[in-house]
Amino acid sequence: MEQICIDKGVSEFGCACITWGLYFGYFLGFAAVVAVVVLPLLNALKAPKELAKSGLGIGILVVLFLVSYSLADSSVSMKARSLGENEASVRLIGAGLIMFYIVFVVAMVGLFYSFINKALK
Repeated sequence: MEQICIDKGVSEFGCACITWGLYFGYFLGFAAVVAVVVLPLLNALKAPKELAKSGLGIGILVVLFLVSYSLADSSVSMKARSLGENEASVRLIGAGLIMFYIVFVVAMVGLFYSFINKALK
């Protein structure tokens, strides 16, 4: 890192600030991941019914991914092959896109329904 700083014209103090800033950013990212994982688990211990609802949501997403994976095509184009893609990775990419499209359409229908429902009340 120091050689890169010297090549870019950054002082030694500036390089140290960048390094410690990156370490602090990594720490904050790690703390956020821990909070995202641990806090819902602590909340779930207080209310087990909420854990069942979360499990149902995750189960629906897994089933949706399996459906998307079964619908995805595994043919590899010449461009994809030149980028180093194989049949498995192309099929996973296709499954992710199909799942995104399904979730997007369901979200738009839900928003539209919610808008119409509130407008009529």
